Amino acid sequence: MNREPKTCVLCGRSIEWRKKWGRDWEAVRYCSSACRGRGVRTVDTALESAIMLLLSKRPGGTTICPSEAATLVARNQGAEGDDGRDLMEPARAAARRLVAAGAVEIVQQGHVVDPSTAKGAIGVRLRGH
Repeated sequence: MNREPKTCVLCGRSIEWRKKWGRDWEAVRYCSSACRGRGVRTVDTALESAIMLLLSKRPGGTTICPSEAATLVARNQGAEGDDGRDLMEPARAAARRLVAAGAVEIVQQGHVVDPSTAKGAIGVRLRGH
């Protein structure tokens, strides 16, 4: 019996139904044991807020790079001169969670792409622009 895919609450990637989860599919929240072990931290919610803040300051339809949010959060955490490189993947995950929440879209070369499979440089824009 196939069920609707879910979104991992940490990384924002799509979770496909598996037979082994048949009895407890409703309780599945994470795509892997790595995501389950890490959990959503304060920095993850800070990255989501930074993405939304940056987008709110841009004209409609304009994109930001997740690296901008990573840099903003790294600097706000007091890391002088930190460019946020260590927060790049968490920033991409924050963008995927915002896609799942319906707030933003992930685009490449002007086209909306599946956040779970997007490779390379991505842009994030408010949904509906």
